[in-house]
Amino acid sequence: MGALGRKIMVVDDNQDFVDFIRKVLESKDFRVSIALDGKTAIEKAVFDIPELVLLDLKLPDIPGEEVLTRIKEIDKDIAVIVITGYGGEQVAVDMMRKGATDFLSKPIEYEVLVSSMKNALEIRDAQIEDRRFDRYPSLERFFPFLAHEIRNPLHAISGALAIIQRRSDLKDEILAQSVKIIHEEVQHLNEFVQGCLNFVRPPDAVRFIGVEINEVISAVMNVILHMLESESKKIRVVTNVDPQLPKVYANYEELKQVFLNIVKNAYEAMPDGGQLTIRACLGSDSQIIEITFIDNGIGIKKENLNKLFNPFFTTKLRGTGLGLALCRRIIVERYHGKIHIESKENKGTTVKVELPAGRGPGD
Repeated sequence: MGALGRKIMVVDDNQDFVDFIRKVLESKDFRVSIALDGKTAIEKAVFDIPELVLLDLKLPDIPGEEVLTRIKEIDKDIAVIVITGYGGEQVAVDMMRKGATDFLSKPIEYEVLVSSMKNALEIRDAQIEDRRFDRYPSLERFFPFLAHEIRNPLHAISGALAIIQRRSDLKDEILAQSVKIIHEEVQHLNEFVQGCLNFVRPPDAVRFIGVEINEVISAVMNVILHMLESESKKIRVVTNVDPQLPKVYANYEELKQVFLNIVKNAYEAMPDGGQLTIRACLGSDSQIIEITFIDNGIGIKKENLNKLFNPFFTTKLRGTGLGLALCRRIIVERYHGKIHIESKENKGTTVKVELPAGRGPGD
């Protein structure tokens, strides 16, 4: 969740509860402020805007519902979790319509509180990120609009689903399966929206560093082992990486995302098992690093080869069609490198990435 330094305000007139929550949150490195009534909460929110508010509905001076509205007027990005010993599902729904991210009933289990806070802060961060892209033209302007229009109802669905899970008997098989389906579909749509934003995200030069190719490949393979655990048991991975390779000046997470997309595609192309070979070496002129991924999977139809980097083109049942488009945008447009794919149906696929060695993207 990245708790270090994040600002949390606890609004509750129960001193014992406030002391407990403060102790718990400060032990997790949150910056905690306290308000024992609504007026104090509003004043503090004006002068030191919190990222998240834990709000009791029953306050001695102002109704919690009004405090929620006033806090949202101060800064709409403040996440609010309503915590109370009163009210039921209808109150929860009303609060969420007014802008609350979640609704928790007292007494609160520690794990439930932490999970709710994590979700609320992630939603807040995503909403702020969505608005960062408003200044980009044409297609880039469409993606943030799409993200905003989709994410708002998705957040409401996620919050309502969390309430249903906490209040329902999930021993009922049909109910449990229905909840699982909703959760998976919400997750799929969230991933699609994030893919759109990743596609238009401009490079952040501040976060460009010297990156070891071998380190990125190792990190990707560790992720794949957990992401595709069952597939990993059937696939042999062979790596041949020159240990003396110069560093690449890049954003580590972006480069990791490129390699992860390529490796994930390779694994999915070998449902019955196979071999993935990863090579990295200097090119013939010593100014280029070549990273090659070779699988012996199902390959790609010839008529589809020239469409692979088109946004939203996919042959997968659940694909978004943004993976390779994002790879090309990062490698070609941001790092001035190259990415090339060769494939034959039922023979396998080779993806070659070329990156400038030891130079920044603007050099």
